[in-house]
Amino acid sequence: MAEFKGTAHNHAKLGDIAKTVLMPGDPLRAKFVAETFLEDAKCFNTVRGMLGFTGKYKGKEISIMAHGMGIPSIGIYSYELYKFYGVENIIRFGTAGSFKSEIDLFDIVLVEHAYSKSTYAREAFGFTEDVMDPSAELNEILAATAEKLGKKIWKGYVHSSDNFYSDFSIEREPAPYDLLCAEMESFGLFANARHLGKKAACILTISDSIVDHKETTPEQRQTGFTEMMEVALNAAIEM
Repeated sequence: MAEFKGTAHNHAKLGDIAKTVLMPGDPLRAKFVAETFLEDAKCFNTVRGMLGFTGKYKGKEISIMAHGMGIPSIGIYSYELYKFYGVENIIRFGTAGSFKSEIDLFDIVLVEHAYSKSTYAREAFGFTEDVMDPSAELNEILAATAEKLGKKIWKGYVHSSDNFYSDFSIEREPAPYDLLCAEMESFGLFANARHLGKKAACILTISDSIVDHKETTPEQRQTGFTEMMEVALNAAIEM
């Protein structure tokens, strides 16, 4: 049997990646979290600049790997982690745009359902639903961790969009669900987990508001969402 030498997108060897992986979109955010929170962090991937690290958080081995932007990108990276590297749990942590005036910048949202018009799940696996759900088990751990840390979280439906720049208006084009915010990846991640019999969850920080057009800076998007990161890390050690 030929030695496994990685994939076209990830040159990690078997054993380099932990069973639980945290995935931000931004490679520099992955680097920041690894260098700030992990002990003995080692980089296992640099292909296409999509950085991945494995280290220990409070004594437990955890990996952090970026997934890029959009459903097709997270679709590739998370599929390979599940299928070829034996990863069991993936928590996406990222940013979102709020659809609600009461959900403000830096608020944390735990995704309970990801609604999308994307064809990813249908074309890849034959799933015809417009909603993909996370692991109830992982969500329970994330919610309990947030409560333990004293962090308020919102929970509900999110819009997992294929477009960052869009004329979409929830007032002009009402969605069939009460959407809290918009992001671009969780639908694809949840579809992969469902197809492969794995577990996935997604926790988000509000980086901008689609209601009043407030927004955070690029620097804050990279390093400023430590409350969400701490919830994800402390939940990961319970998985």
